[in-house]
Amino acid sequence: MYWLKLIRWKNLLIIFATQWLIWACVILPVIKKNNLQALQLLNAVNFSLLSFSTILIAAAGYIINDYFDIRIDFINKPEKMVLEKNLPRRKAIILHTMFTLLGILLAAYIAAQRDAYEWITVQLFCSLLLWFYSTKFKQRFVIGNIIVALLTMLTIATLVVYEPALHLFFKKDIFIIEGGWQSINPLWFLGFYAFFAFILTWMREIVKDMEDLEGDMREGCRTLPIKCGLLKATRITQYLGIIAWIPLLTAACMLVFKQHYLLGFYTLFALVIPLLIWIINLQKKATKEHYAKHSSSIKIIMVLGLGSLIINLWV
Repeated sequence: MYWLKLIRWKNLLIIFATQWLIWACVILPVIKKNNLQALQLLNAVNFSLLSFSTILIAAAGYIINDYFDIRIDFINKPEKMVLEKNLPRRKAIILHTMFTLLGILLAAYIAAQRDAYEWITVQLFCSLLLWFYSTKFKQRFVIGNIIVALLTMLTIATLVVYEPALHLFFKKDIFIIEGGWQSINPLWFLGFYAFFAFILTWMREIVKDMEDLEGDMREGCRTLPIKCGLLKATRITQYLGIIAWIPLLTAACMLVFKQHYLLGFYTLFALVIPLLIWIINLQKKATKEHYAKHSSSIKIIMVLGLGSLIINLWV
């Protein structure tokens, strides 16, 4: 049970759900609609292996992050600590190494089926980035937040890299055929989701830094709230929220205008309105509990965003 807590099993479940919904609700329908089965690589088995590879590397990242954050976590989240308190650090570093190697090997097995070993660069890059994030960049101004946001975005990009059938759309325009909402180039469509994953994760990381302000200050970290203060960090997070909110509102209005009412109203009531409320309420308090609540709330909004992938099948 302690190991599950260490690897953040709920977050890993969200990663799997994200990749599975993109595969099942976007990639497979695109392949079927365009008769690209001959190019398809991510069948059920290969997708499962690739997603497991992603989960293993993410779990390794959580482990190494806690390994180097023991002193900070002792101040910020003593009740949530696992390493040293319940599990020895030595076993954690061994498990991190095993997870990383197995994740890369699984990706290599899939890449080998098309002699495209350069694809493994994605997993190698993520593994190295997770290591350097935990050891060096996490305490740096802004860059640590951006790295986590980038890694979240790569969860989606990985599927594009490993599915040759999608590579045909790289040179096509945003609209591949005349017609409805599903005529949008799938790469633009997935890019839309990757963009919001990046922005919302960046926002959440800043809020988490606000929550962990006390412990980070004691350890000499240079996070955004420490360098700029809570008020300015709040304003920056709200600006990022507006950058995400405006395209969402535009998309919701376009969908309703084109009579795609189900997806349009879902986007409006599940994403646009909750995100606006989140942005407005962020500045109301400056307590650890307030920031913890907002960190959880934006994760819920991100999960609700996945629901639009299911609805998209019916549009």
